[in-house]
Amino acid sequence: MDHVLCGLAANPALPPESVDRLIEIADAEVAWRLADRPDLARAQALALFARAPECGVQLAYAGRLTAADVDPVARPDVALALLDESAGAPHWARLLAADADPAHREKLAACPGLPADVVQTLAADPQVCVVAELALWPTSGVIAGLARHPHAEVRRSAAANEATPPDVLAALVTGHGLPPVLRCAVCDQEATPFVHDRNCARPDCTLPPGASCDGSHESAVHDIRWAALRNPATPAEAVAGFADHPSMLLRRALAARPDLPAPVYRGLAADPLPGVRADVAANPAIDAAATRTLAGDRDPDVRRGLAHNPRLALDIIARLADSVRIGPTLLPRIAAATPDEVLLLARSPSAAVRMLLARRRDLPPEIRDRLAEDPDAKVVRSVASHPGLTETRLRAMTDRHGARVLVAVAANPDAGPALLEHLARHDPPVPKALREIAVHPDATPGALLACLKDRRARPVAAGRAALPPAVVVELLDDPDPSVAEAAAANPSLPRAAVEGLLFGA
Repeated sequence: MDHVLCGLAANPALPPESVDRLIEIADAEVAWRLADRPDLARAQALALFARAPECGVQLAYAGRLTAADVDPVARPDVALALLDESAGAPHWARLLAADADPAHREKLAACPGLPADVVQTLAADPQVCVVAELALWPTSGVIAGLARHPHAEVRRSAAANEATPPDVLAALVTGHGLPPVLRCAVCDQEATPFVHDRNCARPDCTLPPGASCDGSHESAVHDIRWAALRNPATPAEAVAGFADHPSMLLRRALAARPDLPAPVYRGLAADPLPGVRADVAANPAIDAAATRTLAGDRDPDVRRGLAHNPRLALDIIARLADSVRIGPTLLPRIAAATPDEVLLLARSPSAAVRMLLARRRDLPPEIRDRLAEDPDAKVVRSVASHPGLTETRLRAMTDRHGARVLVAVAANPDAGPALLEHLARHDPPVPKALREIAVHPDATPGALLACLKDRRARPVAAGRAALPPAVVVELLDDPDPSVAEAAAANPSLPRAAVEGLLFGA
């Protein structure tokens, strides 16, 4: 791969004649980048397709090709991309439904708006992968039939399809009213009984770890049930009985559903496995009594899951904030807090609670500024990237707390050029802050030059238009290919350098 040419292909300031030259010399990598250019003219798109037909799918999805530009026999992949965008010729679907390559027929099965006769042809395809793909999509008139297919892979797809009728989904969960499964992926490949080694070292093996079949296709039937339990269209009354199923995966799928009776949630909240309890703890459908019970769970993952429940009482959040590591995220309940609740949270004696509140980016100015003056560095770090903070206040934060808040201050959209340059000169350097500065729209040339000293910030800074052109040219020879590519994509790259690279001037 020529990283410099790849970078040039993405350079937004490239003149049309340079794009034309790149098309003439493009290899596959350069062609893929050229195909992404928003300014690619139609004539250029056609020339690029002729030069590198392998980028035709990309051009088709970008709307750069029409049905008149594509031979579906020579380039079935491009024809399928156009059909997937509802932009192909009507007769292509019938042509491709008879294609010898099952991968092409499988892709066709996922295309929208297929004629009814093509759907019927694909539903009867001898390759299971084709029929299973068809069963994933809301294809009118065939889902109920596909749910009765003898192969488990097809039934699993139907079980995952939200357009499958509820009574059919109920039958897929229970097995009642359907003929038995006759084949599965395991017995298609192995003599039964067979249990797939979880540490299988065969490079060509496609069976999932632990897949098994003793003639009853047990792991495949389990997968059908798992898909149906996760499907919101499956009736609650058909799935509630799985609350005490031996499979942890089925119980976890059940625990995330929003439509179960309260007794089922109470049973799941007492499950012996923390993963199940954590999933039900995060479920907004559980009642207040269940949330208070789970708040006392000894497992931190359960309490962490509960913290993300949007229907928590604020006093429970206060308990959780001091007992579990929630991570740098805005909790749904805090995001939905009313103005009175926001004020209550801002006055909390718990720094952890104030920190969680500080992650909101729509705080009233008086609350935002109060948190910016908080004595706890964790709170200040959490609020430091909030828009609306003045540069004076941001600089005061860094003066008080130093490197502990530097990264968040550097990420603030209102951090001005002078402040960013000040942060970039911090001694010792703060690598994560340099990475934030490298992407900041107000970073000055001086700040970006400092960012070049960090290995991970360097490729980002190399692509910034504010970097001095002479430096950009020097970076074309950087030993790190990602830096050289970013420099070539920099719109500040001088025209003479571009012409030298493309035309040998």
